[in-house]
Amino acid sequence: MSIAERLALAALHRLEPERAHHAALLALRAGLTPLPGPVTSPRLRCEIAGLHLANPVGLAAGFDKDAEALGPLSRAGFGFIEAGAITPRPQPGNPRPRLFRLPRDRAVINRFGFNNDGMEAAAARLAKRPAEAVIGLNLGANKDSADRAEDYARVLSRCGRYLDFATVNVSSPNTERLRDLQGAEALQSLLSGVVEVRDWLPRPIPVFLKIAPDLDDDALREIARVAGACGVDGIIATNTTLSRKGLQSPARDEAGGLSGAPLFKRSTRVLARLSQVTQGKMPLIGVGGIASAEDAYTKIRAGASAVQLYTGLVYKGLSLAADIARGLDGLLSRDGHANVAQAVGTNREDWL
Repeated sequence: MSIAERLALAALHRLEPERAHHAALLALRAGLTPLPGPVTSPRLRCEIAGLHLANPVGLAAGFDKDAEALGPLSRAGFGFIEAGAITPRPQPGNPRPRLFRLPRDRAVINRFGFNNDGMEAAAARLAKRPAEAVIGLNLGANKDSADRAEDYARVLSRCGRYLDFATVNVSSPNTERLRDLQGAEALQSLLSGVVEVRDWLPRPIPVFLKIAPDLDDDALREIARVAGACGVDGIIATNTTLSRKGLQSPARDEAGGLSGAPLFKRSTRVLARLSQVTQGKMPLIGVGGIASAEDAYTKIRAGASAVQLYTGLVYKGLSLAADIARGLDGLLSRDGHANVAQAVGTNREDWL
């Protein structure tokens, strides 16, 4: 991290967290943030569910909720970008404050509640997306929707033509009863509808399912079974957790989903278990607590074909993505791997 980036982060941390988030997006759009451009190598280039990535380090949903900064983010060293979550109609989300830093824990708690500008605004921005990037959208449902399953399909139908992949998000803890959609019957109905819409797109795209970390082994097995049966192309493990175990920061008791370093072990165990349950046949994307190349490599060796990060940027800046990609290249080389795929799952047993 450069001195300029350290000073910029220090300034942002003096602001209320949500205001700091908006300021960071504004700086990106204004061209005030140094960007490294694509970071790649023969070892880093990889494929997941038919997507060809320059490197396996992605930006998780939540940072660019409304697809406002896709151009600069595509030049920030990420191998792929996920915008959203987007719902059919605009909605304000939960009352403020709803974003809290936990600096002692290198973590964040949020209870945004799918605040976004809606699918029409997102579609207009996605239509102008950078063609060379790999860009996906996190699909969501309106809080007051009478048919949440239909909401996911509607967003994909409207925005799908502009996307390289879509993610079904049933794991946010901040929309009441949303996680109920992870139950087998509700999940099968939801995924079947989304996959049907996907198959009718001018260019069908991979559909991923994002799950919570707070699931037992039986639930993971059932989710994997339903996802496979419905034609889902991969699983993102995991979203934020409701656990507060071991936290030290004053904001630890705020309601919402916890992300960052405390989530790392929990999410990695879920990832490894999913890898075992699916016998390595379904692509997995590892998310939760990644803040270094070593963290990303651990996720890959536990079973992930690619990774995503977000909270790490709060504490280490936007240069983190390129730093992780370059460091990952070195770790793969150190261990004699010619590519990412050769490392996937090689240390899974240690997490079971």
